[in-house]
Amino acid sequence: MKRLTYLAIPLAAALAACSHMATEPAGGGWTTLFDGSSLAHWNQVGDANWKIVDGAVVADKGSGFLVSKRTYGDFQIRAEFWADSDANSGIFIRCSDAQKLTATVCYEVNIYDKRPDPLYGTGAIVDVSKVDPMPKAGGRWNTYDIVAKGDHLVVTLNGVKTADARNSKLANGVIGLQYAPGVVKDKGVIKFRKVEIKPL
Repeated sequence: MKRLTYLAIPLAAALAACSHMATEPAGGGWTTLFDGSSLAHWNQVGDANWKIVDGAVVADKGSGFLVSKRTYGDFQIRAEFWADSDANSGIFIRCSDAQKLTATVCYEVNIYDKRPDPLYGTGAIVDVSKVDPMPKAGGRWNTYDIVAKGDHLVVTLNGVKTADARNSKLANGVIGLQYAPGVVKDKGVIKFRKVEIKPL
């Protein structure tokens, strides 16, 4: 009876370890930047009305960013987002200025179904890699997978590659999640959830 008790302890520990491993993102090495409940990894820039609702961070008024507290160089980022068709948003990477994020000082992976110039709309990297035809993200949850390794930038939306470019202008910087006025001011909703990053 004692022998069974002794064996039960390491067995329970092994099962607990397996259970923990199963909850980690595939491949390991990932850091959760947004888990649905806390903005501890982010600073707010601008006056967008970010708030956490039902496990997502949401904005629908103002203009601004959630900006990562850390800088990143080579990485893979995965983010789930929901945008309505009027939303003007994006994931900005390698931003050299953490206070004034633009497509000039960042690579802007766009979320903007109604962008006047659709070549740099949803799925594109603004002024770096066009998308044609532009996919539509409005009205549903989507997944962006973005890889930045050296001068190679690859964007995958819902499992389909939408941008693949070489550009050496920016080597590292902060990451920004954007909310901005669209074609109609203060119209459009953006939600982000499950934002994860892995250094490469």
